[in-house]
Amino acid sequence: FMMNAALVYLVYRVELYASVARIVVGADTAVRCLPDEGQGKLRVAEACEIFQQISVNVFFHNQDMHMAPTIDPSRYINLAVEAQDDGVWIVTLNRPAKRNALDIDTIEELVDFFSLAPRAGVRAVVLAGKGDHFCAGLDLIEHHDEDRSPADFMHVCLRWHEAFNKMEYGGVPVIAALQGAVVGGGLELASSAHIRVMDQTAYFALPEGQRGLFTGGGATIRVTDLVGKSRMIDMMLTGRVYQGQEAVDLGLAQYIVEGSSFDAALELARKTAENLPLSNFAICSAVSHMQNMSAMDAAYAEAVVAGVVNTQPDARARLAAFADKTAARVRMNK
Repeated sequence: FMMNAALVYLVYRVELYASVARIVVGADTAVRCLPDEGQGKLRVAEACEIFQQISVNVFFHNQDMHMAPTIDPSRYINLAVEAQDDGVWIVTLNRPAKRNALDIDTIEELVDFFSLAPRAGVRAVVLAGKGDHFCAGLDLIEHHDEDRSPADFMHVCLRWHEAFNKMEYGGVPVIAALQGAVVGGGLELASSAHIRVMDQTAYFALPEGQRGLFTGGGATIRVTDLVGKSRMIDMMLTGRVYQGQEAVDLGLAQYIVEGSSFDAALELARKTAENLPLSNFAICSAVSHMQNMSAMDAAYAEAVVAGVVNTQPDARARLAAFADKTAARVRMNK
């Protein structure tokens, strides 16, 4: 009875199933796994076996590079893309004369890179900006010169969402190194990263109200999640600027450093790259998906994801090290 009840809940709560499938196996596979109308015979164990088999194929056996895509750094113009030996990649906004403002070409390069990253063996990404500023937001000169129609700009915004969703939900840890302006669309970009490290020069603002604009790259979603609705509205209405420890206290960044935010972000990226890829995938994808669910649905999805991640073969050695006391222990900070 319990297995059949769980089965009915898994299969026929289509929204939940689709969300779980996007987390674990991807949308295309989810569609193929949905049963025919009225069938409803797939057992929970079989569903979990499908999840396990596909996740293992994706994360452990796809090391055969003829099956996995590769990233060619020379393809990118507005991004400087560099691979490190440990699977960490450095992606740098490369328009310093424009304070790294985001034009449509830069957005398309972000879409391209973060579409490939999860399948190309990227273990973690440091996202940085060349020069004195991380990113000053939408390229207002391009926006003015293009004189877009409402429909045209709506599609531009959808490409921004595509790029930033690839970052947040892609399953590869993204650590943003912030300095100087993190403004408008630059803050939308930064808020799509999983970890944000700021230096003493970084400042955050949403000046759209003063420029006759409205956010179009997800600030109403992600920045509101970070600072709350009232502060978000205040930032847009008044152009209020946050910086220093106050910005960290509000959640705009998790770390503030005296020296280079890039060096600190790289250190964090290398630390996260040591985790198992499937664990990182779940952390950097499932948590965000679950925030979009009801509490009941999120609890069920969490159990399914934990069933896959916590039984992955490569975790056995790490669990054994914990059991025989050779693994590092969690200690208080000194």
